[in-house]
Formats: sequence, structure tokens, C-alpha cells
Amino acid sequence: MALNDYLRILRQRGWIIILLAILTAGAAFGFSRIQRTVYESSLKLLVRPARSDYGQSQAARELLGNYEQWLNSGYRAQDVINILQLDMEANELLGDVTVASDRLGMVLQINVENTDPDLGNDIVRTWGELLIQWQNAENDKNRQEDRITIEFQDDPKVVGASPNVNINTAAGGVFGALLGIIVIFVLEWIESGVVRRAEDVERYLDIPVVGRIPGQ
Repeated sequence: MALNDYLRILRQRGWIIILLAILTAGAAFGFSRIQRTVYESSLKLLVRPARSDYGQSQAARELLGNYEQWLNSGYRAQDVINILQLDMEANELLGDVTVASDRLGMVLQINVENTDPDLGNDIVRTWGELLIQWQNAENDKNRQEDRITIEFQDDPKVVGASPNVNINTAAGGVFGALLGIIVIFVLEWIESGVVRRAEDVERYLDIPVVGRIPGQ
């Protein structure tokens, strides 16, 4: 089709795109608003060897994987539940926690999702404190120069929340617009064999119309 055909279609049926975009954006907005907001609290832990030589630093990096496994445990979840007196099961709490490590920066990161941002910060702080206490106990068994220190990089903080109403609303509007375009082209395809105007004859047969029968 020529550019004029597309412009004609938009003039005639553009309202379909606008209507569907508004409807789907409104639906996405309403759905997002009725969902309970889940906040993500994050804590970063710095891992520092007592010596800065390559061997000790490399050993500390190798331990990051062990720290991840130690933190990602139902035992740790139960300890946090006992300390904070939470009314939930260990597996339930563990499902809200993710642990990751950055070996280059020698940083451990713990993330916790919770509908209460303050409680989420308390959970992630307690989780980090458990690792620090455990490592301090391990350090007591080692010589001073072989010890590894773990400390908070900063206080726990909320780094995100879901659902994101603005993003969901925008995505709903885009989806509705795309759906409207599809609907328009389906309608055009259905009506492509129907000739209603002289311009349709000229477009389909590529011949000029020299006359027409007047309507009765």
C-alpha cells in the first residue's frame, strides 16, 4: 500500500488504536494498584583479608562461594526467625532471600523481599550479622595474619519495589496500541474485497474512473 493508504486508514480507524491503548493502560494501572507492594531491601558486606598479598586475597575470593552457601541456608533463616520472632517458616523466609557475590570487589550482597520495608531491612541486617559473628568465631581459631574480616559496607536500604505502576501502565498502553494496529489491519483485510468508492476502483484496478451511476 502507498503512504496515502496508510494515512487514510489512520484517519478512519485511528480511534481504535487510541481506545485500546487507553483501555489496556487503565487495566494495567488498576491491576497494579490493587496488588500488595513488595519492597526489596539490600545489604552489602565487605570481605577483607588481614594481609593484602595475592595469596591471602585469592583465598578470600575463593571463600566467597562458601559464604554464599552458608548464608543461603534454612538454618540461617531459622536463626533470623528466632531472633526477630517472626511468624513464618524457615523455607518461606528463605524463598524471599537472594545472595550474590562480586569476587573482583570482594563483596557479598544479600537481598530480601518483604511487604514491610522496615522489617525487610531488619531481616537483611540480622542475616548479615550472623555471618559476621560466625566469621569472627572462625578468626579466633586462626593467627592474626590469616584472619578475614567481614563488615557492613553501608546500612541496609530499600533498592526497589514491585509492582512498578508507571512501567506497568506504560507497557499496557503500548500493548493496547499494538493490539489496535493488528485489529485495524484485520479489518482492512476483511474489507479489502469490498469496493465502496471510485477511489477503491482506481486503486485496485489501476484504471481511472470515467463515470459513475448515480444513486437512486
